[in-house]
Amino acid sequence: METFNLYSLNTPTFFLMFILIYLFAYFVVFHNWGPKHRAEASSCFISLAHGTPAVFMAGYATLNTQKSLRTLASPNTIFQNFVLEYSIAYFLMDLLHYIIFLPRDVLFILHHVATLYVLVTCRYAVHYGAFEILVILILAEVTSACQNVWSLASFRKADVPASAKLHELLSPPFYTFYSVVRGIMGPLFVYKMWVFYLSGAADHSIPKWARVSWMIVIIAGVLLSILWILNNWIGWYRELSYRAGKKVR
Repeated sequence: METFNLYSLNTPTFFLMFILIYLFAYFVVFHNWGPKHRAEASSCFISLAHGTPAVFMAGYATLNTQKSLRTLASPNTIFQNFVLEYSIAYFLMDLLHYIIFLPRDVLFILHHVATLYVLVTCRYAVHYGAFEILVILILAEVTSACQNVWSLASFRKADVPASAKLHELLSPPFYTFYSVVRGIMGPLFVYKMWVFYLSGAADHSIPKWARVSWMIVIIAGVLLSILWILNNWIGWYRELSYRAGKKVR
């Protein structure tokens, strides 16, 4: 039986924490950046604050669970709910960022809304299924640190030669890492979820509406991730081809 009391560490508390981190990044860390990338860099900063800690916490929440509860239809544990609340707060804050600063970025706004739907329903409506949702969270956030450093470098690569060099250096390993996680590991786990749900093993714990809607959101996210990294690989290859062509001339 779990006795770890996390009552005070609720979603509003984490939301306030991410607001303060965002404001610190906006007014202190990136205060001398131009208006074009200042808000985007602050978004990356809170993503850094969320991503890697979320991976470790989600890993602990899944591995440090009784073996009998490590199934795709097990009830949420106290610590699993804690991690869900931590991530809900982050995605709410980042959604607010996009609505204020990038309202035309409809794809990212829809992504955050869909992600929040899964996290919120798992935490507050269904109370089951956190195990698989946290595994998906690990696969989604394990590339976060590398991706955010890569993104920050891309914002300044036109103005700062060191940023351009860092972006160029990070691109191949980051693309490879992302491709393996999102293009191979992610689809394999989603397939495992799909087979498990179809078997009927979750029929008495996770409602059908939740199973179907979660799978739609997760599959859509995996497909968009694959398209995104494929587009980046194509752009990287074209850049290499362009540089090779210039050298020949």
